[in-house]
Amino acid sequence: MSELEFYNGLLLVWPILSGVIFLMLLFLTAPYGRHTRKGWGPEVSNRVGWILMECPSVFLIAAIFFMGTPTAVGLFFLILWEVHYVHRTFVFPFRIRSKAKPMPLMIALSGFFFNCVNSYLNGRGLSFFSEYPDSWFVDPRFAIVVGLFVLGFAINFQSDQILLSLRKPGETGYKIPKGGLYRWVSCPNYLGEMLEWTGWAIATWSSFGLIFAVWTAANLIPRAVAHHRWYREKFPDYPAGRKAVIPLLC
Repeated sequence: MSELEFYNGLLLVWPILSGVIFLMLLFLTAPYGRHTRKGWGPEVSNRVGWILMECPSVFLIAAIFFMGTPTAVGLFFLILWEVHYVHRTFVFPFRIRSKAKPMPLMIALSGFFFNCVNSYLNGRGLSFFSEYPDSWFVDPRFAIVVGLFVLGFAINFQSDQILLSLRKPGETGYKIPKGGLYRWVSCPNYLGEMLEWTGWAIATWSSFGLIFAVWTAANLIPRAVAHHRWYREKFPDYPAGRKAVIPLLC
């Protein structure tokens, strides 16, 4: 089997698996963060878990990208990707105040595996199995959807900042987040991330980008629904008009 055949086969199997995961997560909430619970095997701190999960998306994709034939456009896409994942891997975990909260090692390892596959698909697609001539920079779709990526990153960052600032040093417990897009949804950080990777899918105009956007939604929509349900159960005065992740819809 050639690498191209393997790559194309993975592109067929991977979105099917995302559908399976989506259905599973509708009924089983992953046990980390506010949904942490015992019975899922060995645990690590959530800081260690986040770094372990996300590190392939910083290092592996870069190694795979430079094994191919990089173009200026492909390098620009890689920089966008790294902006998101360097923050997610090496900045966000050190801003978490509840750093000692446990995360099942199984969750961290499953995230590590996903990011290895995702990094392979996107890294190889960007620099080997796709062509991105310099004319891509002046395509109207490029500017619009790169703007969508940046908007999504800004929403994600602002929403995380609001969450992280809810607790003062030494405080524990949860509060109702307010401000920003929390006026309309319980999980605007997830909305921002879905916007980012939707922008990525259109900007790269690729099957690997589209599949990643689908995977993002398959993972984050059920978790947003679980967060929304948790908020409503925990806080009787939770704003009734908020949706889970998409304003006015769900």
